[in-house]
Amino acid sequence: MSWIQTYTGKAFYPLREEPGIIDIRDIAHALSLQCRFNGHCSDFYSVAQHSVHVSEVVPDAFALWGLLHDAAEAYLTDLPRPVKSHMPQFRDLEDRLLGLIMAQHQLSMPMPDEVRLADEQMLMTEARDLMEVPPMDWKIPVMPFDDMKIKPLSPKKAEQLFLQRYAELTA
Repeated sequence: MSWIQTYTGKAFYPLREEPGIIDIRDIAHALSLQCRFNGHCSDFYSVAQHSVHVSEVVPDAFALWGLLHDAAEAYLTDLPRPVKSHMPQFRDLEDRLLGLIMAQHQLSMPMPDEVRLADEQMLMTEARDLMEVPPMDWKIPVMPFDDMKIKPLSPKKAEQLFLQRYAELTA
């Protein structure tokens, strides 16, 4: 089997150059059901909600990029950083698919520095609010957002929020 069935019932071929129809509803739904931190946080906290937060803290010109920065994970899932760093083929596949998603939205690769920084700051904010005190330094050289407190949403609410934000940014 070389395809996955998406939430909206499409056949998606993640290993092909042209994988198939990329649908924002599939992205929103799948990301709303994927938990950040590989599930090791205190409460379920979705990649969809994380993506909305990133889109809200970047400069307006990068908001859609911020919302979609993890969109490839809807089709490929994600791997923890220490694992992904040892899997260059997976990273290449993820980058290729993200490039297709961004091209569909008239956004260019690579990820803008503003989005990368916001993603890292959001990571540290989420870790502060949703994880136990770390046993050692994560060695991520950014500070969390002081003026933000993460309150996890249900998957359904995160999906709705993601789609609402997408509609705002693409209107």
